[in-house]
Amino acid sequence: MLRCPEPHGEAFLVMSTGEMLGRMVRSGILGCPICRREFPIVKGIVDFSGKGKGASIPHSPFPIPPVDPQTLQALLDLSGPGGYVVLIGAAARHAVGLAGLMGGIHFIGINAPPEVEELPVLSLLVCPGMIPLRQTIARGVVVGSDRLGSDWLTEARRVVLPGRRVVVEGEDVTVPLGLTRLAAGEGLFVGERR
Repeated sequence: MLRCPEPHGEAFLVMSTGEMLGRMVRSGILGCPICRREFPIVKGIVDFSGKGKGASIPHSPFPIPPVDPQTLQALLDLSGPGGYVVLIGAAARHAVGLAGLMGGIHFIGINAPPEVEELPVLSLLVCPGMIPLRQTIARGVVVGSDRLGSDWLTEARRVVLPGRRVVVEGEDVTVPLGLTRLAAGEGLFVGERR
């Protein structure tokens, strides 16, 4: 499901594992067979930023409005197990609450806050400017209030399956082409991919 963030065709990445804990890869390397770039896996986090160990991701200084997992589950409109839900930026904080409500779904945190740790139900990736996943792979996407730029919303639309939803922690957003506004209010936006 992962893809290289470089602007070339999609291809499966090749992984060389170092340390594993059960089925979770704690250290290793992902390599792109097209451009030959390598991306380290350190402490369970795949780093696509190219900055190496200890890279920090800027976070918004604005407080994050409280959103409960039950509201997010309802807005994502997901039933049944299986598949992936992408949580971008500050939205990765919802992984534990959502996993408790939505068993059998795997969560992928992109540029999560430093206090969020990898879990059996949550994989963490660091990548500035894009979601390093193949297109139309996610059952839902939640965009955190610290990633409201049009580039992140366009990326969210790119990775979500047709007919599935993107929930944004912010209601005044520019809707990218191909995403239909379903609702906006109470600090949230909900869109559906056409």
